[in-house]
Formats: sequence, structure tokens, C-alpha cells
Amino acid sequence: MANTVLVTGAGGRTGKIVYKKLKERSQQYTVRGLVRSEESKLKIGGGDDVFIGDVRNADSIVPAIQGIDSLIIVTSAVPKMKPGFDPSKGGRPEFCFEDGQYPEQVDWIGQKNQIDAAKAAGVKQIVLVGSMGGTNTNHPLNSLGNGNILIWKRKAEQYLADSEVPYTIIRAGGLQDKDGGLRELLVGKDDELLPTENKLVPRADVAEVCIQALQFEEAKSKAFDLGSKPEGSGTPTKDFKALFSQVTSRF
Repeated sequence: MANTVLVTGAGGRTGKIVYKKLKERSQQYTVRGLVRSEESKLKIGGGDDVFIGDVRNADSIVPAIQGIDSLIIVTSAVPKMKPGFDPSKGGRPEFCFEDGQYPEQVDWIGQKNQIDAAKAAGVKQIVLVGSMGGTNTNHPLNSLGNGNILIWKRKAEQYLADSEVPYTIIRAGGLQDKDGGLRELLVGKDDELLPTENKLVPRADVAEVCIQALQFEEAKSKAFDLGSKPEGSGTPTKDFKALFSQVTSRF
């Protein structure tokens, strides 16, 4: 019996890898995607299994969530660079969030809406891709566009952990657009990986961990930071059951 999985944020850089990987495993999974626009839908193939909805509007995501077994949340507010930055003049670019697309609306209200809808639909597991850095309220990412992005992400993570739905919270480190399956993955807690060279992780590996989390009891009701050893050092991770077994923290 195939597990029906909805990937939200399926048009994003990590979400589309999760969606594609699940499509390739059609014997195990029936996949659905949720995107914000027709344009995003076309970008990932435009299939009938891709729903258009806005996570900030709870009613608009209900059709995508009806009848699913598992939910993988990969939605996130995305800061935009303010126009007019000239790198030749030195200094740093300034960032902003578009109106209505602030972390409070997307990462908190949008994720809360997804968790509530999934719980109401009787979903068996929710995998949430969060971010490292949440233990430090003064983290520089929070000042981007005055969005407090990690603070709102953390609030959504806490809401999920308190939801009584079996969950897996993956707090990814610095995301890289590199091939997956080539590195030794590392799990940690409370941002202990952040000051190390192991804080980076390919998006493809994050996507793989999301899907593997659906397969093992050892991944349920756990939260962990995810990083990796630099390519070429260590042994590429193949045993995900063992990886999840290393995690002892529920939040």
C-alpha cells in the first residue's frame, strides 16, 4: 500500500528535490506537491498531483491535504535583495520581505495552518524542514529584513512538537546546491554543529533525510540539527536507521 505524501513548498529549491525523489519511488509513495502559483506548478512538471494553494490561507490548502498519510513541510519565507545594491562600492546588500510574505506569515501562520489541517485530516506523520540557529535570538539571520525568521520557525517547530501528531523536525544547516549521497551526514542538537566546518549540508541530502524519516520509527517524535562532513572525509551515510537512532532529543 503506497504511502500518500504531500510536499509543501514543492516549487522551492529543496522542496522540488523532495518531490522529484518521491516521484522516482512510485512503488513506495504516491506523491502530491503544493505550490503557490501556476508558474511554480509548471516548473516541477505541471502534473495533476500538484495543487496550488497559499499556506497563509488555511482553506486553500485543505484539498491538497485530504487523504494523505504524511506531510513534508518545506515552505519558508524568502528574503529578497533590495534593489540598487552595487557590489563595487563595498558594504552589504540589504534584504527585505515582500508584503504579506514575512516569516511571521509564512513560517509561523503558514506552518501552523498546515499542521492544523494535517492533524484534522488524520495524518500519521509530519516532517518539517527547519533551520539551525534557532537557539540564538540574536542570530544575524533574524535581522534580515527585520523578519526574525529563526524565531518564527522555532515557534512553528514548537507548535508541531506539541501537536500530538508524530513528527520529525530537521533543522538543516547551511544549504548547498551539491549532489547528495556523497557525504557522511551528522546529527546534532542545540546548534552544536554551527561553529564547526560540519554545519553545511547539500539540499539533496536534506531531501533524502526527509523521505527516509517516513520509513523508520527511530525518526518519529524527534528533532535534530543536520550537517555533514566535507565531501571526501568520512563515509557517505547509507544507514538512515542508525542515523536516526543517534538522535535522542524530542525538541
